[in-house]
Amino acid sequence: MNLPTSLRLALELARIGLPVLPLRAGKSPVGNCPACKDIACGGRPNMKDPGHCTCPHPCHAWAAATTDPDILTSAPWVRAWREAEAVAYHPGGAGLTVVDLDSTDAVAWARTTLPTTLTVATTRGEHWIYRGAMASANKVRPDVDVKSTMQYARWLGRGTGAMALLPDAVRALVDKQEASPPPGGGRLASSPPVPWTRSVGSGCRHTERFIRTGLQRGLAKIAACRESGAGSQTFGVARFLAAQHTRCPGPCGLDGIAQHLVDEAVNVGVPHDYATRAVINGFTAAGAHPI
Repeated sequence: MNLPTSLRLALELARIGLPVLPLRAGKSPVGNCPACKDIACGGRPNMKDPGHCTCPHPCHAWAAATTDPDILTSAPWVRAWREAEAVAYHPGGAGLTVVDLDSTDAVAWARTTLPTTLTVATTRGEHWIYRGAMASANKVRPDVDVKSTMQYARWLGRGTGAMALLPDAVRALVDKQEASPPPGGGRLASSPPVPWTRSVGSGCRHTERFIRTGLQRGLAKIAACRESGAGSQTFGVARFLAAQHTRCPGPCGLDGIAQHLVDEAVNVGVPHDYATRAVINGFTAAGAHPI
């Protein structure tokens, strides 16, 4: 078989223990197939809420990343590799954490704050890679993302330097972010999203088509934030959608809409608690509440 260049690289990385996946134009993963759209398949078994997905395609971004050469060279994956513009890997799946420094200022901050480690140059900054996995979070400080579990990072080369153990200073960046409680409290249940229908939105003044169209556009905006900004985009989408219902007599079935937003954010790598807080904060900012 004449293997695509991207697949040959992916197989090399898989042999050293990095779960890999193809990226298309714009640094985005291959889109979910129709059977997996909106997590209709239940999700990959290694997602936060284990599902039953047995789809042979590279759906679900980081959750589909694998080191299995039989999967990587299967017909559906080979088609994806032929269209791929880059190779990505799931750091958490390999027991690694990537501190993504996206500007010269961020790099300067890391050099004065974090232990030196394996460093890979990027187009705008550097990836600092540590041995050890943790929760992921975007925008832990200006131009700094932490990518580990439930995230992916582009493969940009082997880098320079020796890999250090994951320091407490990196864990603290995410712990600090996760410790911020949502205003007014509130939580979302970790349950499958309920499709919006007139029955769950019995007090809503909008048509079902209006609701579904707005929700799908909002989910698409979140799904487009594969590299960074998914958390803030989730907040913005939640605030916008909730604002459409401030004049409704209610109930509007916002809990189902909220769960869809959380699930989409998780699908692109936002930690579940952070995604939940982003939706609650967005709803609160609009004067609405998911529950």
